[in-house]
Amino acid sequence: MEENQKKKSRVLVIGATGRLGQCLIRFSVESGHPTFALIRDSTFSDLSNSAKIRSLSDAGATLLKGSLEDEASLEEAVKKVDVVICAIPSKHVLQQKLLIKVIEQAASIKRFVPSEFGADADKIQISGLDNGFYAKKAEIRRLIESKGIPHTYICCGFFMRILLPSLVQPGLDSPPTDKVTIFGDGNTTGIFVKDVDVAAFTISTIDDPRTLNKTLYLRPPGNVCSLHNLVDLWEHKIGKKLNKTYVPEDKLLAIIKGTPYPENMDHVFIYSVFVKGDHTYFDIESSGGVNGTELYPSVRYTTVSEFLDSLL
Repeated sequence: MEENQKKKSRVLVIGATGRLGQCLIRFSVESGHPTFALIRDSTFSDLSNSAKIRSLSDAGATLLKGSLEDEASLEEAVKKVDVVICAIPSKHVLQQKLLIKVIEQAASIKRFVPSEFGADADKIQISGLDNGFYAKKAEIRRLIESKGIPHTYICCGFFMRILLPSLVQPGLDSPPTDKVTIFGDGNTTGIFVKDVDVAAFTISTIDDPRTLNKTLYLRPPGNVCSLHNLVDLWEHKIGKKLNKTYVPEDKLLAIIKGTPYPENMDHVFIYSVFVKGDHTYFDIESSGGVNGTELYPSVRYTTVSEFLDSLL
């Protein structure tokens, strides 16, 4: 066991107090990786975060003080590990630039997993509608690649907590019980994966040569659903048919253009995924990616149907 332990990469998680970050810490430690969490000074001193910080420590992570704006703290942290995983929110992705500089200079990191965890930024077909949401992620990819940093990109579609609790009904917090809006023709598929499952797949990749300099796509069977699939599943569970209203592509675009940013982003994501098909229109292998559920069949995950059961 000790011999096995030595072979496990040492892992640094940045964004460790977030929902995904906490799950990454848990699976990293459980998988036998010596695990470090980079925590801001302000987070340490904020009493509302004390339970989160204690849970990271209790899970077995070593806590390091530092931030993405503090080069010295990044240098210290990066020296201690083999793998860096960044799980900061998407709106802050450009803050990874200093980290990338530090990783390049250290020249000792075997794998960098940047903050991705959504649709593939290089496959998006909604240019100009998303206020640079995906362009910023693509910019970070190009920087990583230009510096020759070994990497893995994780593309999981939507987290289940986003849009699925409302059955993809913007403005609702729970699934509809009488009427439902279907965007587009209702047949284009999107992907939903729970944060905790994304973390399990991510940790599986970090010492796996098959995922080096690749994009890992998650398309778990049971989690690739069209809006019609979702409505059918929900109708079956509640034993009732919903009254359906269809919003065609031109009307959805009018809503997006007539709603200010960021209030229009739910509709932008819906357009991207359930009209343009940005999660699933391409073949994984021919795009140079790898399929997470095929590589790691032992990773258990929550299906969309199971998630919907939790909403009943």
